[in-house]
Amino acid sequence: MLQESLDLMAEVEEFHDFLQTLEADEWQRPTGFMDWTPWDVVAHLHFFDLVSQAALQGEEVFAERRDSLIQSISKGETNALIARREFGELSPAELMERWIQTCRSMAKDLGESNPKRRLPWFGPDMGVRMFTTARYMETWAHSQEVYDLKGVTRKYNDRIKNVAAIGIRTFGWTFVNRKLEVPGPAPYIRLNAPSGETWEWNDPSETDYVRGEAAEFCHVVTQGRNIADTSLEVGGDVANQWMAIAQCFAGGPVDPPGPGERG
Repeated sequence: MLQESLDLMAEVEEFHDFLQTLEADEWQRPTGFMDWTPWDVVAHLHFFDLVSQAALQGEEVFAERRDSLIQSISKGETNALIARREFGELSPAELMERWIQTCRSMAKDLGESNPKRRLPWFGPDMGVRMFTTARYMETWAHSQEVYDLKGVTRKYNDRIKNVAAIGIRTFGWTFVNRKLEVPGPAPYIRLNAPSGETWEWNDPSETDYVRGEAAEFCHVVTQGRNIADTSLEVGGDVANQWMAIAQCFAGGPVDPPGPGERG
């Protein structure tokens, strides 16, 4: 079983437990992310878990899902609207049950897949390991919207290294996605893990770097926080340009929240 899959399973179970603390009215309260409600968050995760299961079934099955989604988006439909059309008749309890069962199955199938297998996706295909990491990242990032709504500080653990890794991996893509020239080599990253370990990436540098708490870095690259609302130390032009617009998730360019808007 891939470690990334075990991490995903653990993250999903933790979020599932937290969702059960929501009061009935809180399921329809807007969060700080595009005014999505907790219902929208779970519906979105469930929708793309189903798309992920289609990818596991092969190119032909996935292509049908992909083409249908692209057609809907070309008509101006948002992800939230698409998910509401798919699952709008479900109560929060029914939706939560469908989501957790689907995600458990998906995570298990990913974990038991050949790590060398390539899975189709939107854009280039991905290896199973990175595909699973991406599902972890999206689950972790979107669940934060619900934690913020409840005003709860989540307990971090070293599973978030999955998010940090994909955030660093998408350094160049952040600029390319905005049709900007990559300003230089990726900066040195030195992060304090929740366990107290030190995580490092790229060549050490005293002039171009990002240093600080791993959880805060993860919030910035998933655009859950503005860099100004963290205690991260950022040095050098390249690092500062990146942290201002960092985006580790797929899709068109999205701006991070403004200072003070989240967190």
